Amino acid sequence: MHRPVLLVIAHGSRDPRHAATVDALVRRARALRPGLRVETGFLDFDAPSVPQVLDRLALEGVRDVVALPLLLTRAFHAKADIPAVLDRAPARLNIRLADVLGPSPLLLATLERRLYEAGLSPADRSSTGLVLASAGSTDPEAIAVIAEIARELRHTGWCAVRPAFASAALPRTEDAVRELRAMGVRRVAVAPYVIAPGFLPDRIARGAAGADVLADVLGAAPELARLLLVRYDEARVRDGVPALSA
Repeated sequence: MHRPVLLVIAHGSRDPRHAATVDALVRRARALRPGLRVETGFLDFDAPSVPQVLDRLALEGVRDVVALPLLLTRAFHAKADIPAVLDRAPARLNIRLADVLGPSPLLLATLERRLYEAGLSPADRSSTGLVLASAGSTDPEAIAVIAEIARELRHTGWCAVRPAFASAALPRTEDAVRELRAMGVRRVAVAPYVIAPGFLPDRIARGAAGADVLADVLGAAPELARLLLVRYDEARVRDGVPALSA
């Protein structure tokens, strides 16, 4: 059966760690689904750009593409930038836009993986306060999603959970850490809810200076690679095309 090309659309960054992490994640997704063509395009800073990838695919004779925003929430890039770029794609391409990655249980599993890799264990939950530190957004829908994820995490056994934002919204990571300390929380952990390293994740790390544990970014975790394929399959099913399992 013909498989649409999966085009992963990443934000891009001046920090070379960003593109390296995206590349590692895409390689992991390819390994999970042999035979599926997976391409990467960037909105800014890095190459190739999304228009460059789309033009190349059209010249190669590709007809069907699933465009997947490598974004955790539906904020400005998902609502405006990416649709605008796809609207200018070559007419021969049939492009289906997949949903953003979050929210998803697979993202929460990735977050917990990183916390455990940083030294916590499941037994530490009841004595640990968690700061869910995201990049931040001016979009109320995106902020509400982060707040809801924090509430969900609170119900999984952490003694307290506070959302925090590296930009555009409050509180900042350091403020959330101080709030948990003031509550008498014995151990404080910061979990960056971001995919790849860069300017804002570095700001989160600086804000975590007063915490006991700082987890790594989500990165090229196996759960996140699986989520790329879940969103790809959902886009196919939504348009009446049977999904393919990893």
